[in-house]
Amino acid sequence: MTSSGQSLFEVVVAIAISALIIVALVSVTSNSIQNSSFSKNKSLASTYADQASEWLRGQRDADIRSFVAKATVSSPSGYCLSDLSFTTAVPDPVHDCLVTIPGTIFTRWVNLNVDTESGKDVITADVTVSWTDSQGVHQVIDSTTLADLRTR
Repeated sequence: MTSSGQSLFEVVVAIAISALIIVALVSVTSNSIQNSSFSKNKSLASTYADQASEWLRGQRDADIRSFVAKATVSSPSGYCLSDLSFTTAVPDPVHDCLVTIPGTIFTRWVNLNVDTESGKDVITADVTVSWTDSQGVHQVIDSTTLADLRTR
């Protein structure tokens, strides 16, 4: 007597193998989406940091004395730059700079340090853009040295 069809054991094994393949595909896809999201956010954060550095250069070029004064007032703290304007200096970016860049998940903060080299004021600006996601807190830091270009 010949029997046609499949036994219950064969069906269960086929379903188990299919389930393993589906779980592996979902895991790989989820990991890929997470990596893509992180890369996108890191790229945007770098853009926001570069934007702030360029804005700081413009502030330096517009009025170096005012810029040095703002840098001196902020040291050792810094400024939240959510809207690219100098507001009240804040001592701690983690706890005091909670305003995000409008329409984003990013906070932007700058720490300005003033040094004098050969009689010239040299300002180091460290722009930090941070964001939080399911993997934790991430930061992109852009460091720029600014000096008065009109003096040599």
